[in-house]
Amino acid sequence: MRVRASTLKSITTWMLYNKLWLNEQQEKGVVPSNFISEFENRQSAAELKSLGIPFDFAKPTRLIAYLSQIVKLIDNDIVLDFFSGSATTAHAVMQLNAEDGCKRKFIMVQLPETCPEGSEAAKAGYANICEIGKERIRRAGEKIKADNAGKEGIEDLDIGFRVLKLDSTNMRDVYYAAGEYTQDLIAMMEDNIKDDRTDMDLLYACLLDWGLPLSMPHTQEKIGGYTVHTYNDGDLIACFDKHISDVVVREIARRCGSTERQGLATRAVFRDGSFSSSPEKINVEEIFKLLAPNTSVRVI
Repeated sequence: MRVRASTLKSITTWMLYNKLWLNEQQEKGVVPSNFISEFENRQSAAELKSLGIPFDFAKPTRLIAYLSQIVKLIDNDIVLDFFSGSATTAHAVMQLNAEDGCKRKFIMVQLPETCPEGSEAAKAGYANICEIGKERIRRAGEKIKADNAGKEGIEDLDIGFRVLKLDSTNMRDVYYAAGEYTQDLIAMMEDNIKDDRTDMDLLYACLLDWGLPLSMPHTQEKIGGYTVHTYNDGDLIACFDKHISDVVVREIARRCGSTERQGLATRAVFRDGSFSSSPEKINVEEIFKLLAPNTSVRVI
């Protein structure tokens, strides 16, 4: 076969491999090697026993640490475990951070699989596997700090975590034709937020909507009797109370304006029920135009 020179220029490096099929090797009496044979589940049983966590067939933290070395996890990397179980991965990441001072993060994902009735976990009061994982992270973090007491920088080890659950929208589901509306339905829709939703539900929905990370610092305080949430030192400031006063709006706008002057993006969020009338909403817009003109303001 003839190959043009121009074609050859586009060819980089070729790597040739000899493919070995498992069944052919087994016919020759060759047994596949196990590179993780030294990590046995009984090691994890001892770990969980020391934490007082009832869970069967967990993976040892040493195995996760070994795999982390293979992929060369570095500072600030995020480790994602889609089948977290008892949260062995979270335990291992905190242990690695304690050893080398890095700040790796973890995301654990687990379906709320119910603990079987009569199991040790159920007897201990755990409703599902998620609850087991949460408690293990708490206890493992405290134990790591206690075991490394006196080590330089151990007091700064981040063992905190947040628990988020998937749910439907915070907004009421309203699908009615004009002729189907009744007085009761109209009264119900005076507030567009579902009755069982909390400030945290609304806040984190806003974070997701704006594409902000969910792991940043969050504080809340009372201003004029109303609860104000500040996320990541002013990236987002929110008040979800009903019928808030101008004092609160002006203070939020003032803080957003202060953050703007530092060259940082700011966002302010209120709920529709925070205001009694359309003129009040217009007044909010005017306040922000004056005190924080570059802040993104949203009413949900």
